[in-house]
Amino acid sequence: MPAHQTHAEIVSALTARWPENRVAPSLGRIQALMELLGDPQRAYPVIHLTGTNGKGSTAAMIESLLRATGLRTGRFTSPHLMSVNERITIDGEPISDDRFDEVWRELQPYVEIVDERDIDGVAMTFFEIITGMAYAAFADAPVDVAVIEVGLGGTWDATNVADGQVAVITPIDLDHTHLLGETVAEIATEKAGIIKPGAHAILAGQSLEAAQVLLERCAEVGALPQREGPDFGVLSRQLAVGGQLIRLNGAEGPVDDVFLPLYGAHQAANAAQALAAVEAFLGLKAVNPDVVREGFAEVSFPGRLEVVRRSPSVVLDAAHNPHGARATAAAIQESFDFNPLIGVVAVMADKDARGVLTVLEEILNQVVITQVASTSRGMPAHELAELAAEIFGADRVHVAPRLDDALERALSMADTDSTGSPGVLVTGSVVAVGEARTLLVRPEDARTPDPESGSGSDADWDADYADEPSANGQFSGEDDWR
Repeated sequence: MPAHQTHAEIVSALTARWPENRVAPSLGRIQALMELLGDPQRAYPVIHLTGTNGKGSTAAMIESLLRATGLRTGRFTSPHLMSVNERITIDGEPISDDRFDEVWRELQPYVEIVDERDIDGVAMTFFEIITGMAYAAFADAPVDVAVIEVGLGGTWDATNVADGQVAVITPIDLDHTHLLGETVAEIATEKAGIIKPGAHAILAGQSLEAAQVLLERCAEVGALPQREGPDFGVLSRQLAVGGQLIRLNGAEGPVDDVFLPLYGAHQAANAAQALAAVEAFLGLKAVNPDVVREGFAEVSFPGRLEVVRRSPSVVLDAAHNPHGARATAAAIQESFDFNPLIGVVAVMADKDARGVLTVLEEILNQVVITQVASTSRGMPAHELAELAAEIFGADRVHVAPRLDDALERALSMADTDSTGSPGVLVTGSVVAVGEARTLLVRPEDARTPDPESGSGSDADWDADYADEPSANGQFSGEDDWR
């Protein structure tokens, strides 16, 4: 690699590899890379997360709690909203462009060796490389603990070369059925692969079929399950300015007066699971309540019911499947009093667009249909608009293929009604939310959301990865990661 290669050129070259939305179900390549690097993923303990929705927010909460206890943390998440560096954070901060480039230069010769081996006929993928970079960066830091979110599924996900002492399984629902299975049980089987022998398994409330699979896996490998409800959970919650005040069931009893700067019942449930995960990591010991309050108060995870503008308010939420959209809709109705509420919606072509729109129809007065610009995988605006017209009625549907035009039109529609409290909700795709955030948030504010905005819903993503770099050379994708 030429020494003069810029950060954007490095990212562009990496994202030109096999993309995240294509799956080569093998750990052979990432295992080979880790062996060449001396297995950095074994240099620190790991808390591993999977699920259909909520894992990104839960990972952010776990990391914030761990930092509040005084531990140095690494966190690996995907996809990202605005910069690929967001995926690799140390002590809560994304690594710099220079450090990203340095880590890649250190790994590149070893990646080339693995490529030459032609394992399963596939060169190392983008996600495998970025996973290897995260594990190496955390070992170099060094971190005391790494919080690792799977990219897609579990068993065959590149992150699964690590053995988590704690496995966190957020709610499982249908998503990526063409890759993970047609039923909830099949998807749960794939995700259960991160539960390792002797680990603690922190299980969110699940459907009966998913719960059965997960508990059978725990019994098979000798993992200790802890279930939402009997073992941990939310005891009570109430709305607060910029989020909610919650009471959690901790290892040694209730933890009162915990402020969570995120909106929605689903985020409160994520917080309960995060606390249980940290307590399990610390040996089933209670965390000092003051430390718990400090950790949750500092949580930030942009793109989840994040208010990025007022008068009229603009809210960004990365819901991209019906399960996530339902959580978003409930949180919007509970936490805000928008009237009217105008939607700006773009959906990826491989998602359940009808299911998402059907949920959103219940809360949106009007919808402006648009499409993402940074990948060809977005559903064309005219196709999505036809579907929206069937669900909303043609008189409530407007079309603006360019996102900037869609935002301008939605804001104009919201401004027209001065009798209520108008709002604009941008949703339907992680990619769309990232593009909207780039347009609406000043660079100097990108990592410091308004503390009263409650960056918060979690339509967490089970990976809806884009297969092309965006215009600025950054990869933008959407999951299982989510």
